[in-house]
Amino acid sequence: MTLNPIGDMPVMVDGDVVSDSFAILMYLEEKNPQHSLLPSDLKRKAINYQAAYLVSSSIQPLQSLPVLKYFEEKVGADEKVVRTRTHIGKGFAALGKLLKDYAGKYATGDEVFPADLFLAPHLYSAVDRLNLDMTQFPHLLRLHEAYSKLPAFQDAVPEKQRDAPSS
Repeated sequence: MTLNPIGDMPVMVDGDVVSDSFAILMYLEEKNPQHSLLPSDLKRKAINYQAAYLVSSSIQPLQSLPVLKYFEEKVGADEKVVRTRTHIGKGFAALGKLLKDYAGKYATGDEVFPADLFLAPHLYSAVDRLNLDMTQFPHLLRLHEAYSKLPAFQDAVPEKQRDAPSS
């Protein structure tokens, strides 16, 4: 709570304290314009913002552990999974439509951009934690497979974090 008013992650301390993924992205983009995190093409830049916002507002809240715990308390474990899969599926369908004309090796081209950074952890969670049937989202499944080959993304999976619960 001392770093983030809602006691959540992520938080970045860089002289300034910045919380929330989108705010951190914007902060880093403004602080280091010579090393942009975004594509130079204006349309691809906008698509990155759209994808990041869609993930952070429509998909991420439903994969948050406190939200999943709340769902489970209110409707039971099985119904929690059904409801979560349904709503995440709607977000994934929208992302598939948004990204279909811009993808290369990754979400919006052949380099990793913010759309990928926002999308990758939620694809991982949908596939590995929720066992979401990704055959209905072949483009996103291809992205998930591409991300899983990148060392930085492999190192970022929840199980490899120092605060990960031991299984």
